[in-house]
Amino acid sequence: MKTAVVLLPGLNRDRDMIAALTRISGHAPETVWQTATEIGADIDLIVIPGGFSYGDYLRCGAIAARMPVMQAVRERAAKGVKVIGVCNGFQILLESGLLPGALMRNASLKFVCREVKLKVANAMTAFTRGYGEGQVIRCPVAHHDGNYFADAETLAALEGDGQVVFRYTEGTNPNGSMNDIAGIVNKAGNVLGMMPHPENLIEVAHGGTDGRALFESALGLAA
Repeated sequence: MKTAVVLLPGLNRDRDMIAALTRISGHAPETVWQTATEIGADIDLIVIPGGFSYGDYLRCGAIAARMPVMQAVRERAAKGVKVIGVCNGFQILLESGLLPGALMRNASLKFVCREVKLKVANAMTAFTRGYGEGQVIRCPVAHHDGNYFADAETLAALEGDGQVVFRYTEGTNPNGSMNDIAGIVNKAGNVLGMMPHPENLIEVAHGGTDGRALFESALGLAA
């Protein structure tokens, strides 16, 4: 499978994501700059990494969501191409309308950088099939605006349709997110947004490999 990583001014996790995709897939991903108006038809997985695109001015991800490259991402997603947005990437996907809801300031009003525990709420998606239903994994977070919010109707639809794929568990919710939501997919199941950073826990040198199965699943390498 061929992968691509979107590059935007202020993102600082792009090298981590490129390294993770290269190590797991065996091939370096293409990089796509903010001004790109097309993403190759041969790309199977698009990833938007974390950081602080455009300094998080206006709202986190708001400026990035209006860059030409995001229209290209929307077009590829509409054709069924898999998309992952991590941390700021999740914020960008929400601002782009590719996922429902919003991410607000952490309930503590403080930046949080630590390890959390996630429960796999749906192991039947293209991104989680390498995990077991209800499995608890470790994953680091680093964000100031990760407090997921949605209106009652949207939240009920997410829960009812199995679109919540990761939840903070064992009292580790770092931001006050509704229903402990840490990651969701769109209704079609090909777009994933999550606040934690699975790319930072894919090999023993990181202190564990709990994030690896997410990429193996997305790349079609999971058993």
